[in-house]
Amino acid sequence: MSGRGLFVALIVLAFIGCSDNFSAVQQINKFDEIPVGVTEDLHLIYSDSARVEAELLAPINVDYTNLKFPYSEFPKGLDATLYGRNGEVTFVHSDYGVYYPRTEIIDLRGNVVISDSTGTKLNTNQLYWDAGQEWLFTEKNFTFTNDSYDLRAVRLDADRSFRKLMTGIISGNIQLEDEDL
Repeated sequence: MSGRGLFVALIVLAFIGCSDNFSAVQQINKFDEIPVGVTEDLHLIYSDSARVEAELLAPINVDYTNLKFPYSEFPKGLDATLYGRNGEVTFVHSDYGVYYPRTEIIDLRGNVVISDSTGTKLNTNQLYWDAGQEWLFTEKNFTFTNDSYDLRAVRLDADRSFRKLMTGIISGNIQLEDEDL
């Protein structure tokens, strides 16, 4: 083999060898995907002006707020209690959750149940909660029950109190009141 052929062969071998090592180095350098913290048995109380507004319980919270698009993950689910200004209480449960602080969006997945002290209850497999706008939405099947409704539908777009509620195709029972005009 000539000197030039040997040189080309060595360069090719070097690039082949380096490509495998380079991908390994890339994996090692993914330090920004390491969480900034992991909390077990989280019990968080949020208050404003000495008034408790929310309480959050989670077996594990993994904090990725060090990433370019920060988030906080609840891989084993969460339970939250939200306290309204007029004494109303809302309970939230899901088997998995992710909170994105920049957008204030909470992604709840698996056995999502939202209920309140009046008996209103929403069940679905996935629900997005815009905490900043206090707005709920999903494209998944859901059931919703209260004194006036017992319905099943696909797609939900609602405010936190469920006073403004839009859905896709509905099945179930809706109680209507007759109003004299």
